[in-house]
Amino acid sequence: MEDTRPTLHYFIISDAIGETAQKVAQSSLVQYPSAHKVCHKYNFISNINDLDIALEDAAAHDGLIFMTMIDNEMAAYAERFFNKHQLTYYNLIQPIVDEIGYRINMKPSKIIGAQHELSDRYFDKIRAMEYCMSFDDGKDPKGFEEADIILLGVSRTGKTPLSMYLAMLGYKAANLPLIPENELPEILFKLDPNKIVGLTNRVEVINRHRDARMREYGITSPTKYASFDRIQEEFDFAQEVYERIGCQTLDVSQRSIEESAAIILKMLDLHKHES
Repeated sequence: MEDTRPTLHYFIISDAIGETAQKVAQSSLVQYPSAHKVCHKYNFISNINDLDIALEDAAAHDGLIFMTMIDNEMAAYAERFFNKHQLTYYNLIQPIVDEIGYRINMKPSKIIGAQHELSDRYFDKIRAMEYCMSFDDGKDPKGFEEADIILLGVSRTGKTPLSMYLAMLGYKAANLPLIPENELPEILFKLDPNKIVGLTNRVEVINRHRDARMREYGITSPTKYASFDRIQEEFDFAQEVYERIGCQTLDVSQRSIEESAAIILKMLDLHKHES
């Protein structure tokens, strides 16, 4: 069947990585999960010629623009273009930088991507990412002793993306899937329960996620994996595990990854990497 949904073309335009613009765009667009969205990303723009390419593309697609430009001249050039072509744009950094400078009577450094300078915190994040990938999905539970955070949960509760997000914040996050038929690693009951969080959700939500996963594999007929009875059985097992360990739990059913991560850090009183 032909996709008749309207297409939203949105543009990330930046003289650095474009991470800030990307996050703002995604945080807004996630409110429209069924919409057809196409991202055009132009980052590390360092001259007018490169900027012109991005601007012409945006005009050709009547794009919605999310821009982070530290260079005032290029930002002004882009804004003149957007106004001339009646394009909707959001300059996400420069107005804030200018306002801060006005309030404290200082000029900005104009260092592009300054937040990504190599530092101890940067390398902490790299180490955390490496740890997360090494101990994702229950790989080598012996390494859980090194973890700052250990996430437990049944399949499709979002353990891996949440672990990855926490790692991006600089925390060593491991996770373990809970399956009734699988024996639990002994080390799980020797660890400090204050660094373990059990994830919970609603049966119908997990059912939708699992059905979607099966369809990705080309399986359209009902499966035990996605059945309500099986999911409830796994939830009951997970709850027993959480009670045995004595860990805190978090219902992630109506929370974004960012919100869940913030709650976990507060629950575990972990703020060492926050600025």
